Amino acid sequence: MAVDPEELEPTKGARTRQAILDVAVRQLAAAGLRGTSVPAVAREVGLSASAVYAYFPTKLRLFEAAVDADVAGLVAEALPDVIEGSFDRDFAGVFARLLAALDHHPLARRIIAGEEGAGAERLAMLPTEVQLRVGLATAIRRGQAEGTVRADVDPDDLASGLEAVVIALLIAILQTGGRPDPGYSSGVLTVLDAAMRPAPPERPAR
Repeated sequence: MAVDPEELEPTKGARTRQAILDVAVRQLAAAGLRGTSVPAVAREVGLSASAVYAYFPTKLRLFEAAVDADVAGLVAEALPDVIEGSFDRDFAGVFARLLAALDHHPLARRIIAGEEGAGAERLAMLPTEVQLRVGLATAIRRGQAEGTVRADVDPDDLASGLEAVVIALLIAILQTGGRPDPGYSSGVLTVLDAAMRPAPPERPAR
């Protein structure tokens, strides 16, 4: 059965909500939670503040939704292969892609860099992080079946641990200037690769 293209179009409410989020991301990235007001967001969108509150009951809810949206965009841009359950163990590439994509996601950068204080804690609660963890676990299971990933660990536990390490290191990189130290990075990448690499076959006893 053919699908009416109009049925695939976002509703007016969905478009309005997205417009609010787009403006909120820009304003929050520039001024932070304290420096951003709902009336200022509403004015740029062309709405009344009460209309914005109909979608986001408080400024904090608007902030949380904006962070969720910008981090989701960051992950979708930088790590689409991991979300889809494919990963080639190129952790250097993961960090390079995340750091490059952060230029397009200023609110995500602000949160990860610690400019909102405890705001970075929200990273562990985002729907996108769950999606990323599931995709990484899927890739690990596939690698275990193919013999390219160590088989003696639980895929979900390994995915959770690897994700936590990557986020922690990304936070550390941004909070210390935005450029990873080459010597430090080499050691970290070695540890991450070792966490996934299968053990070499045991040599027969002589």
